[in-house]
Amino acid sequence: MALVTGANKGIGRAAATGLAAAGFRVVVGARDPRRGGEAAAAIRAVGGDAHAVELDVTDQATVRAAASWIDEHLGRLDVLVNNAGITGSGQAAPPDALDRVPSAVDVDLVREVFDTNVFAVLRVTNAVLPLLRRSPAARIVNVSSHSASLALTAEVDGPMSSLLSAAYSPSKTALNALTLQYANELRAENILVNAAAPGYVDTDINGHSGVLTPEQGAAVVVRLATLGADGPTGGFFSAEGPLPW
Repeated sequence: MALVTGANKGIGRAAATGLAAAGFRVVVGARDPRRGGEAAAAIRAVGGDAHAVELDVTDQATVRAAASWIDEHLGRLDVLVNNAGITGSGQAAPPDALDRVPSAVDVDLVREVFDTNVFAVLRVTNAVLPLLRRSPAARIVNVSSHSASLALTAEVDGPMSSLLSAAYSPSKTALNALTLQYANELRAENILVNAAAPGYVDTDINGHSGVLTPEQGAAVVVRLATLGADGPTGGFFSAEGPLPW
């Protein structure tokens, strides 16, 4: 059993489809019940087992309701993919995005981005952790970004140094730090927790300017969600392998 947040489109939908293909019963979490239902129906149409639940990761009531539904209908979770995220500007790096210039950013925008990209991961993870603890080998994957890497961002003239962002990139850096904290806490319980950087994927978030398909971006998410018992925990990975913090 697997729950994927923000799974009605893009990387989340591709991850849900990939997990269903790997044999998981997948719960498609989506703010819009109609779009979530359509995504689940599309997965079932290709032979997967998928169900949709209304899940706004910024709303504690829907988070609790989704966890209760999973408890009642599935009884446990084996995989949680915290995929839902926003940039605050509507796109990852448009030329006029407010969050590109730290000195001019709207603090309320930063707060909104952190609420979805960081605080919501706490909300969802803690709500379903009792269900994950019922699994013999649970896995948590937090969908991060290459731009979260302080090492890559610090490279003068490197690809990340020109991607100025006071909201999105710092929120993903914070998500990486949170990933490490969960990994350290849950290590003894055989719950592996890792962060995934899908790469520059063709999605709504970047105006479909990405060079990878959602399926290509989701491949590292699915791989981390299906790690064996000897798999890593507390890591940050792209499709090519470990990334620097």
